[in-house]
Amino acid sequence: MSERAITAEVGRSIAALDAAQWDALAGPDNPFVSHAFLSLLEASGSVGRGTGWNPAPITIRGEDGRLVAALPAYLKSHSQGEYVFDHSWAHAWENAGGHYYPKLQISVPFTPATGPRLLLADPEWAPAILSAAENLTDQNGLSSVHATFIEPAQLPLFEQAGWLMRSDTQFHWHDDGYGDFEGFLGSLTSRKRKDLRKERARAQEGVEIVHLTGDAITEAHWDAFWIFYQDTGARKWGHPYLTREAFSLMGRTMADRILLILAQVDGHPIAGALNFIGSDTLYGRYWGCTVDKPFLHFELCYYQAIDAALARGLRRVEAGAQGGHKMARGYAPELTWSAHYIPDPGFRRAVADFLKRERAAVAADREMLTEMLPFRKGERQA
Repeated sequence: MSERAITAEVGRSIAALDAAQWDALAGPDNPFVSHAFLSLLEASGSVGRGTGWNPAPITIRGEDGRLVAALPAYLKSHSQGEYVFDHSWAHAWENAGGHYYPKLQISVPFTPATGPRLLLADPEWAPAILSAAENLTDQNGLSSVHATFIEPAQLPLFEQAGWLMRSDTQFHWHDDGYGDFEGFLGSLTSRKRKDLRKERARAQEGVEIVHLTGDAITEAHWDAFWIFYQDTGARKWGHPYLTREAFSLMGRTMADRILLILAQVDGHPIAGALNFIGSDTLYGRYWGCTVDKPFLHFELCYYQAIDAALARGLRRVEAGAQGGHKMARGYAPELTWSAHYIPDPGFRRAVADFLKRERAAVAADREMLTEMLPFRKGERQA
């Protein structure tokens, strides 16, 4: 590849790119970087005009015209829906007389789930595609590029390119060979084991819990979940990120990669949790309810997710951003990573100094949290 000039292209739509070629780079493991998921965000109006998320996928093609490298990139006019917070950076840069927005974001919109951000036919394409993102930033006077929730295997590629690294903490559940939920409970301290059994009993009292995937998910189910999602989204973010059409498109284009868990009373859904199925991970994404029932949130989002992962042979559950209360339910603190390109030397030095101190604090906090996990001595998750 060093013997010829490499040309990168910036598009206006991921949907316009060949789905098979994109998915060949993305791989089968992570549902969120699939062409189907990223395209439905565009088709539903969840990203695009008026949202502050303008698709700008960066691609490189081989001599045969097929994609060999791609970035799921977006021009952002705000910092909402990212879950890696840079508002203080924006304020500092604008107070200094600069324009922080638009910035370039390499991520899956509204999705704080770890996955590949460099979609590559060969890792040797990484320097070229990252250089393309840098050139786009430099040539257009953008303040910065941010790649968020990067899978650990790709971190060295960003580090070798000289990007600044940032860490944070999420809470994930790992299967340590439990076999079933009782096996998992056996790894906890006696008090926590009793607490979880009581919580599950109270949550399940008087409700039917169903797991739906594939063709079993109907538009009626999406209608019910839309109500749940709107309620939670309005309380957490001010307005929901996804449109109603996004859920219908999920059902039409990738239902086999979705697990919808509903709590019903007399056949009527009162709460639900939406999960996506990866090759070794169950990703919990959205939850909501119309009836406030004690511990039902924990049951649908955490305990039922563990049940589902064990039944499907999945090794992990990622239950989304934030939530230290997950630790008491067996979800361990785990580092997440982002990478940042900042062309202005002074601004870069200031951010680099901040990140150095922040990483130390995050590492110390994670070590402290790990000591608080509810596992019996010798059985704590790493």
